[in-house]
Amino acid sequence: MIDCIHYQNHTCHSCQWLEMPYVEQLKEKQQHLKQQIGELDCSQAQWFEPYSSASIGFRNKAKMVVSGSVERPILGIINDYDNPQSAVDLTDCPLYPERFSAVFDVLKDFIARAGLVPYNIAKQKGELKYILLTESLVDHSLMLRFVLRSEIKLPLIQRELSGLLNKLPQLKVVSLNIQPQHAAILEGEKEIFLTEQQVLEERFNDIPLFIRPQGFFQTNPQVAQALYATARDWVKDLPITNLWDLFCGVGGFGLHCVKQLKQQKPNKFIELTGIEISPSAIHSATLSAQTLGLMEGNSSVRFQSLEAANFALSQTDKPDLVIVNPPRRGIGKELAQFLNKIRPHFILYSSCNAVTMGKDLAELSGYQLQKIRLFDMFPHTAHYETLILLSKSNSGYDA
Repeated sequence: MIDCIHYQNHTCHSCQWLEMPYVEQLKEKQQHLKQQIGELDCSQAQWFEPYSSASIGFRNKAKMVVSGSVERPILGIINDYDNPQSAVDLTDCPLYPERFSAVFDVLKDFIARAGLVPYNIAKQKGELKYILLTESLVDHSLMLRFVLRSEIKLPLIQRELSGLLNKLPQLKVVSLNIQPQHAAILEGEKEIFLTEQQVLEERFNDIPLFIRPQGFFQTNPQVAQALYATARDWVKDLPITNLWDLFCGVGGFGLHCVKQLKQQKPNKFIELTGIEISPSAIHSATLSAQTLGLMEGNSSVRFQSLEAANFALSQTDKPDLVIVNPPRRGIGKELAQFLNKIRPHFILYSSCNAVTMGKDLAELSGYQLQKIRLFDMFPHTAHYETLILLSKSNSGYDA
């Protein structure tokens, strides 16, 4: 069992399964996954062993509620917003890399120097709501975002910024996010960059991916890297040249697949259309494609900021492969039925919610499950990621 003082004191309940042996955690998750698709025809499906995670230090991102006082800020969680004494400092959380601890100490000092009064939810006073810290494994460079109620503290932050950057040379991207609402909303629409650099480069399997404010990025990079590599390996020998990547995020799935297909089929023209509602994520995906040289030569790669279901339902062409990586709500009945209607040869479904995934797969009656693998993106919790490859029934192709 991980030695976590917060779990032992019952002050943090994020890791509900911390006392469960890790082997048992994987068994429980695999069993849950099988239950969600138990009524589907898995007779042809190849099950792979669950992909395990490191048990500590695996998170590349810290989302910290800021409470306490400006002189002694607390970075962590608040269990009861009506009780200031329920705030818990999680700067020593074992899920973060140990090197984060020193960074948090510097940030607490910066908060005091810049006079960033923590936002008090009960009194609706103060400015600083959250600190969001993200690390790239390429060189351990950092992106730091301050979520504030207003821009009133901007001059003070700018005054102290050079000192912060001197103390934390690994800090490459710094921004302010303005979230004025008195609501449990993590971030607002306005982002103010304080550094010239606006993206943090990550690299999975020799694919450059760019982390940018307001764009989703997986919080367990080692497991995410394996997830993308598995998707790449599953599709590399399929007879496909035209791909849709719906809910594409920063483009991880589509870029891995297209790069591999170009290597496998150098004389074929490969097309990829990536769709994601977040403009920030589309910016990152496009930058990755440009860096890889995938927007020229014998390929057509484009990323668009649209709602994935609306895009798909408006199309008349038929892709060979559709990649879907939806949020927890799944792709929904309408999109599932549309895919059943246009019948692409293959569907690659990545899910963070096996319950909604199971419902979606039940709607895809024209498809056969071919490959299934669980990825333990979230150790010590009941959550996990799943990757499933489906082929069109009676297609005559064994994936």
